[in-house]
Amino acid sequence: MSSGGAEDDIPQGERKTVTDFCYLLDKSKQLFNGLRDLPQYGQKQWQSYFGRTFDVYTKLWKFQQQHRQVLDNRYGLKRWQIGEIASKIGQLYYHYYLRTSETSYLNEAFSFYSAIRQRSYYSQVNKEDRPELVVKKLRYYARFIVVCLLLNKMDVVKDLVKELSDEIEDYTHRFNTEDQVEWNLVLQEVAAFIEADPVMVLNDDNTIVITSNRLAETGAPLLEQGMIVGQLSLADALIIGNCNNQVKFSELTVDMFRMLQALEREPMNLASQMNKPGMQESADKPTRRENPHKYLLYKPTFSQLYTFLAASFKELPANSVLLIYLSATGVFPTGRSDSEGPYDFGGVLTNSNRDIINGDAIHKRNQSHKEMHCLHPGDLYPFTRKPLFIIVDSSNSVAYKNFTNLFGQPLVCLLSPTAYPKALQVLMSLCGRWHFTATSQPEVLSADIV
Repeated sequence: MSSGGAEDDIPQGERKTVTDFCYLLDKSKQLFNGLRDLPQYGQKQWQSYFGRTFDVYTKLWKFQQQHRQVLDNRYGLKRWQIGEIASKIGQLYYHYYLRTSETSYLNEAFSFYSAIRQRSYYSQVNKEDRPELVVKKLRYYARFIVVCLLLNKMDVVKDLVKELSDEIEDYTHRFNTEDQVEWNLVLQEVAAFIEADPVMVLNDDNTIVITSNRLAETGAPLLEQGMIVGQLSLADALIIGNCNNQVKFSELTVDMFRMLQALEREPMNLASQMNKPGMQESADKPTRRENPHKYLLYKPTFSQLYTFLAASFKELPANSVLLIYLSATGVFPTGRSDSEGPYDFGGVLTNSNRDIINGDAIHKRNQSHKEMHCLHPGDLYPFTRKPLFIIVDSSNSVAYKNFTNLFGQPLVCLLSPTAYPKALQVLMSLCGRWHFTATSQPEVLSADIV
């Protein structure tokens, strides 16, 4: 708002408009910052808070649209500030997608991110001598790229990467900042990610076919004769990525990316008013298709993994299955053990600050103790009290081969191969063992149904 005695010349109505806008802006920032304090696990505790946050941002967005001229003249509203509001709304939709696994919210996030680009809300940022504003713009590009990757909009991704590269070059040239290496690493990661995706499948005649990972309306496989529907349904999934030297962007490795899409249906284009997060749907609205709820855990510690696993186990509905996808470096035992129990064959790596030995495997140095930064098969035994579906994508997947069913509940273990032809070994380490083999050489997979 203009300063000095000029404030006295502002009409009361316009003064109230600026005051109301400042209140909504401050309230929206307060609620948005509070999102980080919400528990990352559990499916119910966060919904009311998200609903309040969406309400305030909806009012703020409409308010600045309705009073743009007054805010321009009396508040000095800049276009990058409008872009920042739109970016926060896009982030809200994206995080609501992560919380609910409902892919239609990705479309909503895309629409706001796309509007920022089309309307050039951040175009004037480079003219201001404020590096923190440019960083906001760079982060917007990175978030937009993630959403486009999840929506398989690869043409848009390539355009965004080119624009991001130009913005980073201009940013580092103008400000000579210390984060130049970090932003160049972002470019390298997304370039490698684009090269690794989409999935390449080898047909019987060795020709490469590009496939889509999500389930389309017309792509559901037909049931075999005599199969019974509805006894069990997949309700929850933990997708865990902890492989060394694997292609990733943000905190999403290629194999995590493909698995999360394999558990989703293609996004629907829903009207915004029909899928406002946190609101109760009326009976006359069409029922949304629900995807299994997912947790995406990138390089979790053992305690983090166990916390999320326990939360999923606790909230698993009746007649439902919990899926655990483990894509992680193998942890191998050293020497022979007198017993062959669930902690004697190693397992898969959980995150720690220790150095990785030989890149792909950690070997236990003290032979008198088990590796503590490892998810052993025995660690999963308590959760077999409910139906469990385990996929192990690891160089030590055989550790889970003789998984014991202690409680008589349905239990399936799918294990990736541990040996490949030399020509495929580099590709497997970068892009994941399970997905390449499941699509190109399904006969190699090992499955235990116990």
